[in-house]
Amino acid sequence: MGLEQVLDATSVAVVGASKKETKRGYQAIKTLIEEKFEGRIYPVNPKEESILGLPCYAKVSDIEDPVEMVLITTPATTLPEILEDCGKKGVAGAVIIAGGFGELGKDGKELEGRIVDIARENNIRIIGPNTSGMMNLKRNLNLVGLRDVPKGGIALICQSGNMALSLITEASIKSQQGFSYYVGIGNEADLKFHEYLEFFQEDPGTTAILMYVEGMRDGRKFLQQAYQTTRKKPIVMLKSGRSATGKLSAGSHTGALAGISEVAAAAFRRAGIIVIKNSDELFPAAETLASLPHIGRKSIAILADGGGHATIAADELTDLGVTIEPLGEKTQKRLRKILPRGASVRNPVDVAGGADENPAVFADCAEILLHDPQVGGLLIVGLFGGYSIRFAEDLAFVEEDAAHRMGKLVKDSHKPIIVHSLYNHARPHSLDLLRYYGIPVYDALETACKCIAVLAEYGSYLRSYHAKSKFVFSKGRKSKPRGREIFRLAREEGRNALFEYEAKELIGLHGGPVSENYLVHSQKEAAAAAAQFEGAVALKIVSHDILHKTDAGGVKLNLKTSDEVRRRYSEIMKDALAYDPDASIRGVLVEAMMGQGLEVIIGTKTDDQFGPVIMFGIGGIMVEVLKDVVFRVLPISERSARRMIEKIRSVELLNGFRGKPPVDKKAIKELLLTISEIVGSYDDIQEIDLNPVIVYEQGLSIADARIILKKDMKISNW
Repeated sequence: MGLEQVLDATSVAVVGASKKETKRGYQAIKTLIEEKFEGRIYPVNPKEESILGLPCYAKVSDIEDPVEMVLITTPATTLPEILEDCGKKGVAGAVIIAGGFGELGKDGKELEGRIVDIARENNIRIIGPNTSGMMNLKRNLNLVGLRDVPKGGIALICQSGNMALSLITEASIKSQQGFSYYVGIGNEADLKFHEYLEFFQEDPGTTAILMYVEGMRDGRKFLQQAYQTTRKKPIVMLKSGRSATGKLSAGSHTGALAGISEVAAAAFRRAGIIVIKNSDELFPAAETLASLPHIGRKSIAILADGGGHATIAADELTDLGVTIEPLGEKTQKRLRKILPRGASVRNPVDVAGGADENPAVFADCAEILLHDPQVGGLLIVGLFGGYSIRFAEDLAFVEEDAAHRMGKLVKDSHKPIIVHSLYNHARPHSLDLLRYYGIPVYDALETACKCIAVLAEYGSYLRSYHAKSKFVFSKGRKSKPRGREIFRLAREEGRNALFEYEAKELIGLHGGPVSENYLVHSQKEAAAAAAQFEGAVALKIVSHDILHKTDAGGVKLNLKTSDEVRRRYSEIMKDALAYDPDASIRGVLVEAMMGQGLEVIIGTKTDDQFGPVIMFGIGGIMVEVLKDVVFRVLPISERSARRMIEKIRSVELLNGFRGKPPVDKKAIKELLLTISEIVGSYDDIQEIDLNPVIVYEQGLSIADARIILKKDMKISNW
C-alpha cells in the first residue's frame, strides 16, 4: 500500500484518548483541534462519552465513518487487540507511541513481531513503535503535540524525539525555512527509511529531506532508494554512532577493520547523501539545500569587506574541498571600475572599505560575480546588514535595497548566495529580507562555509550521477559450474571456509591473476612439486581449523633446495599439530616465492545494514595497525574502483616513492572488479580476505587468499 492514506490521512482516531491534560491522548486531540486539522477526529476510549466536545467511541470499529489513521497511545501489551480491531475497520496506518518492544530484548522482539504480523495481515502500515509521532504540516495533521512548528519544504525523518525538537526549535528561531512533514521512525518495525524516501521524493511540497539516523533495518534498500531520490531532491543526514565499531569477525582482517562509520559514510555519500558530522551544521545544511539552487560548477567566489574574514573563509572552504579559482580578467576589470584602488579583485574579493558609505556595492559586486560563467555560487562574509548600525541609520534603506537585488539575482541567475554577518544577532530588516528570498544568513563563518560547501558537493554528485552504481548486482548471475562445485563440496564437508587453493581457483575462474600451486601430502611429494618451479618456493599448511597460518608456524618461505623443502615440510606438520592437536590437516600447499613489491589488502564482508562491502588498502602484517583502508558497498563500478585506490592515505606509495617505480594500479582495479563480480555471483560468501596482494610495476600476485562461508546455508547445486 502507498503511504498517501497514512501520511496524508483525512481522518484520525486517537486510541487512548483522555480527559487528563497531562496524557498524550488529551494533548493529541487538543493539538489537532487548535491547529485546525483538515479532517475528522475520533477519540477512542470505552470509559468516556466525549472529550473536548467530540463524541467518544469504545473501539475503532464502532466509528461509523471511514478511518484512515489511528494514533495509539496505550501500553504495548494492548496493541495486538487494538490492531485486530483496526483491521476490521480498514484502517490504513497506525502511529504507535508505546515503547517496550524490540529495544527491550527477547520478549519485546516477540511482541513487536506479533504486532507487525497482525498489521500485515490487515494491510495496516505502522509508524514506530516507540515513536514520538508524525506531522503533516500542509494538512495540520499534528500527531506529536509540538506547537507552532514552522512550515516549509523540509521533510524531517528522525530516530530521536529530542533531536527533532532541537531541529524544529532551531528552525523556529533562526530561519524562514520550515517543514513539510515530520516522521519519528522509532523502531522501524514496519515502515522503513527507504519507504519514506520514496514518498517524499514525489511530494511536491518537499524540496529537501533531513534525517537523523541511529541504525537501519534494511540499509541496502535504503541506498538503492536514496540513489533514486537524490537525483531529484537532496538528502542531508547526521548518522550517530560514529565511534562504534562493527562486529569483529574472527579470522578476517576485513571484519576487524570495517567499522560502522567507515562503511556507512562511504555508502551514503556514494548514494548522493550529504553526510553531516556536527549537529549544529545539520539544519543549516538542510535549510540551504531546500532553499537554494545547487552549485553547477565547483568553483565559488568569496566577497568580503575585510581581509581577515576572507582569508578564514578561503582556508575553511579549501579544507572542505571547495575550489576557489582566480577570477577571469574580464570579471576583475568590471570589479575594478566600482571598487577602491586598494580592493582585491582576484578571489576572494575584498571591497576594502568601498561599502562603508554605500553598502549597495555588495549587490553590484554580486551581480558581476554571478554573471561570470566560471563562478557557481557566492559567499558574502563580514558586515553586511550592519552598516546602518555601525555607520549611519539612513544606510538601512540602502542595505534593504541591496538585499532585494541579491534576492532577485539568485532567482534570475539560478546561482546561490550565502551570507555570513557579524550583525545577524541584531536581526536588521535587510537580513530578514535576504531570508525572505531564501538566502540563509549565519552568525558563524564556519557554518556559512559548510553550507556553500554542501551546495557544491550536491552539484558535483549530480554531474557525475550517470557514473554511479545503483547498489544492485547486475542481472544474470556470473557463477561458474566449477565455482558452484567448490562451494558445494565445502558445505558437504561441514567447513566454514574454502581452502586457500580453492579460493585461488575460484578467483582464477573469474579471470583473476592466480599462480600455480600444488597440494602435497608427504615430504616426497613436496620435493617433487618444488622441482616444478625454477626458483625458491613457499610451503603453507592447509587446514580449515587453522585460519592464521603464520601464528601456527604453518608458513615456510624462500626454500631453495630439495632437502630444505623436505625438512621444512616436517616442521610445518609438527608445528601445526602442536598449535592445534585436533586440527584436521588437508595437506601442504607448495607455490613459487613471489618477488618483492608493495603489499596491499583486498577484502569483503557482509555488513549487517548494507550487505556486501569491499575494502582496499595497505596490507601485510601491519594492516590492523596502520588501518589505511577504504570501503565501498558492493557492487562497484570501474570509477569506484579507481576512486578507492586514490583515497587511501598512502597513495603516494602506489605512485612511486623515493626512486621506486609506480605500481600497477590498473591491475589492482581489475582485481577489485573481479572480487566484486565473485561476491555478486555466489550467495555462499560471507567474507573474502586477500592479504597480502603483492603489486609490482607490472601485474600483481595474490600471496594469500581466504574465503569464509555464510552460516546455515543449505547445500545447493543451483
